[in-house]
Amino acid sequence: MANYKPDLSCQSKFIPIDFSQQIIPGTFEYALSHIVDNHFDLTPFDDWYNNDNGGAAAYPPSVMLKIILFGYSRGLVSSRRIAEACETNITFMSLSGDEQPHYTSIASFVARMKDKIEPLFTLVLMICDRKG
Repeated sequence: MANYKPDLSCQSKFIPIDFSQQIIPGTFEYALSHIVDNHFDLTPFDDWYNNDNGGAAAYPPSVMLKIILFGYSRGLVSSRRIAEACETNITFMSLSGDEQPHYTSIASFVARMKDKIEPLFTLVLMICDRKG
C-alpha cells in the first residue's frame, strides 16, 4: 500500500504575516490599492466625518473603498460578507491593513456614499483598462 504524506489543508497554522507582501503586483487587488491610494481625491469623503472634536476614530475612506470595491469585484455585495472577509480572507486583511470594520459601518458607508462610490468603481476599471 502506498505511503503518502498527510493532507494538512484543513489544519490551522500560526504564521507571521507581512500584509504588504500579500498584495502581489500585477493582480487586480494590487491595481485597486494603488489606484485608491494614488489616483483618487478622497477629500469629498471628509465632509461626512464630523468627529474631529470628539467621537471614535473613523475608518479611513481609502480602507473602506478598497474592501468595498474589491468585494464587489468578487461578487460580495453584502456588507456582512465583506465584514466577514476582512476577518478571514488574507487579501481583504491586507487591503484593509488588518482593520475589521463591522458590517454596520460598511453598510452605512455604502448607503451614505453611494453616489460617490459608483463612479469610482467605473473609474478603477477604466484606469485598469488603460494600463493594460
